[in-house]
Amino acid sequence: MNLLYRWPDAAQFGRRVPKEKFYEHGAVPAAVREKFVCEVQRIIWAYKLAEATVNLPGSDKVPEIQVFRIDVKGADVSESVLTVIDKAIPFPIVFEINRVQGGAEHIRMVAAHKQLVSGAPKLSAYYSTGWQPGGVSRRPLPTAITLPALYTALLEPLTPVTVRPGEDMSEVAGRLHAVGKLEREIAALERRLRTEPQFNRKVELHRALKTKQADLDSLR
Repeated sequence: MNLLYRWPDAAQFGRRVPKEKFYEHGAVPAAVREKFVCEVQRIIWAYKLAEATVNLPGSDKVPEIQVFRIDVKGADVSESVLTVIDKAIPFPIVFEINRVQGGAEHIRMVAAHKQLVSGAPKLSAYYSTGWQPGGVSRRPLPTAITLPALYTALLEPLTPVTVRPGEDMSEVAGRLHAVGKLEREIAALERRLRTEPQFNRKVELHRALKTKQADLDSLR
């Protein structure tokens, strides 16, 4: 999927954040610190979508939305690096990963569904667009009347489930967690079905598999 948003000029922040700043938040393993050093050229806090900049009211769950641009040294950046940044910033984040290979710039947009709770934020898996040319035409922001609604609309194209009317990101994240669990259970049943020698047991496994698949379809 190809998608990049045209972020509002009024929301531009454009502040470079030293990589070391993220080491100060929690116990960052040495292996992840090494990924920051080896993979990340620079981190730019590019935009702050807030009531003062986009004229949309926030909430406790989505007080603001941040856009971070990460310029990488090589082909990409590890999700463990994104997780450290996400957990250090107490707002939802949309990342734009920027790379230059063979003289050509490419960008992908990536985000996790982020729930602000006491302590460390809860993050879903990361979902991403494909790589796109740096000069690709950007889409205007989705229409929304609040920041939570905008956050849902921004991430909806990345989300592998259909966002239902009135559903917020915490509900979507809950369904995504359930979908992931069911997908793992289905994969395990399919493996057992392939190797089960007894016919009666195969019938039972097939029945259980059909039930799990129906449950999965209802969540998507």
